[in-house]
Amino acid sequence: MMLVKLLILLSFLCLSLTGGGTLALATDKIIKIDGSSTVYPVTEAVAEEFNKATKGKVKVTVGISGTGGGFKKFVRGETDISNASRPILAKEMEEAKKNGITYIELPVAFDALTVMVHPSNTWAETLTVAELKKIWEPEAQGKITNWNQVRPGFPDAPLKLFGAGADSGTFDYFTEAIVGKAKSSRGDFTASEDDNVLVQGIAGDKNALGFFGYAYYAENKDKLKAVAIDAGKGKAVLPSEATVIDGSYYPLSRPIFIYVNKKSLDTRPEVKEFVEFYLKNAAKLAKEVKYVPLPAEAYEAAMKRFKAGKTGTVFGGTPEVGLTIHEVLKRELKE
Repeated sequence: MMLVKLLILLSFLCLSLTGGGTLALATDKIIKIDGSSTVYPVTEAVAEEFNKATKGKVKVTVGISGTGGGFKKFVRGETDISNASRPILAKEMEEAKKNGITYIELPVAFDALTVMVHPSNTWAETLTVAELKKIWEPEAQGKITNWNQVRPGFPDAPLKLFGAGADSGTFDYFTEAIVGKAKSSRGDFTASEDDNVLVQGIAGDKNALGFFGYAYYAENKDKLKAVAIDAGKGKAVLPSEATVIDGSYYPLSRPIFIYVNKKSLDTRPEVKEFVEFYLKNAAKLAKEVKYVPLPAEAYEAAMKRFKAGKTGTVFGGTPEVGLTIHEVLKRELKE
C-alpha cells in the first residue's frame, strides 16, 4: 500500500512539473513590459504574434502605467522592456545608472498626438497652437472654462477637458509642444494614463476637448472627431500617415520607443528573441494599429544597434518636440 501511495505521489509531481499542475508556473518564461499606453497597441500586437509564433512557450505581459510610470519600474530593474512615448529623461538616466541598469533604445514607429472633440462639435474644426496653449497653460486653471473664452464666435458652453495623466509621456510631450514646458499644465481636467478612459470621457460629453495617441482615435472615429492644428503658418492640418511623413502635422508628431534592459538580453534568450521579432514585424504591425511605420533603414539601423548591444540614447535627456521621421532616421543612421 505504501508503495502504491508513493507511486501516485511521484506521478502527481511529474505531471505538475511538465504542465499538468500549478508547479509548472515556476518554470514559465515571462517577459515583463510596462509603460506608455500610446505604445501599448503596437507592443500588444507584437506580443500576440510572438505568442503564436512560439506556440505560447513564452508569456509576455504588457502593462499601461504610462511612460513615466513605466520608466520608474524599468530603472529599478522590475521590467525587461519599457514602452515610451518620449525619449528617456536625464533624471531617469541617472536613476538607471545608480541602479546599474543599462538599456538599448529602439524607435518603433511614429505617432500623431491627436486633439479631439465630440462629433457634435461643429465649431472647433480647427485650433491654433496659441489657442491650445491658452486652454492648457497653468494660468488657465479656473479661468478658461468656457468655449467662448477660447475664440470669439465659439458658443457659450462649458469647456470640459480630458487629457493624459502626469505619468504619461503623452502628457510630457503635449505640454512641451503646446505650453512650452513639459508637465506645465492646468490641473482641473479629467486625467488618465489609460487612453480608453479618455475616449469614453470625450465621447460622452458634447462640450469635451481632449488629447491622446492617434491609434485610439483611429479605433473610435465613430465616437470622436479630430481637430486640425494650425501651428501658426495659417494652414490647419489633420493628423494622418501622410501629414506625419511629410512633417506638416506639427508640432504633435513624435517617435515612440521601446527600451530594453541589457541584462535581460544577455541572460535570457527569450527576451532577445522577442526584441528581434519586434523589430522585424514593427513596420507591419504599427501600420495595422494605425501608427506610422519608420522607413526600412531606421529598423535596419535599430536592428544593427540591438545586435551590437549598443546602449544609451541618441537624445540628450531633455524633451524635444517636432522631430520629423527624417530627423529621427538621420540620428539612427549616425549611430
